[in-house]
Amino acid sequence: MRQASILPVVPKIIMTNSENLAVPQNSKCAFCAFLSGDRPYTTLARNDSVAILVTREQRGIAHLLVIPTHHYETILDLPDADACNVMLALKAAAYAIDKAYGRQGISVWQNNGLPANQAIGHFHFHIAGTLDEGGTNEGKVRELSVSETDEIADRIRPWLPALPQSL
Repeated sequence: MRQASILPVVPKIIMTNSENLAVPQNSKCAFCAFLSGDRPYTTLARNDSVAILVTREQRGIAHLLVIPTHHYETILDLPDADACNVMLALKAAAYAIDKAYGRQGISVWQNNGLPANQAIGHFHFHIAGTLDEGGTNEGKVRELSVSETDEIADRIRPWLPALPQSL
């Protein structure tokens, strides 16, 4: 008698695109410039499909950005393999924030389209430890220098698990 597989069958997600979303029209993508080294920015970790950056606009305790290294405007454009890689990096970032800062909460957010407050037309997640009073700062925040974000990276890096090879 043949035994049935106990592994779940994961259906392939039908890919769409962001043709219906009003996305930011940036003349040159800031994230692509950071990833190429054209503009200085603190990179906490990177592999061939995903990078974890320390944002200069700290809206929480250790506010990081998790972005695919390839340019996709929104979640609707993101291929399944890159979506998995981003999620694994997001989980690693959460673990490192928890260990390095011991926050009582970790906020994760992601915006698609101008009405959802997407400011840069390159898919990305924000992740940050919560503030002492809870939540994150949604208002205007001071822009840190790269040397200040490097210090944040130095505190987090020992706790960051190695990013897995891309799927």
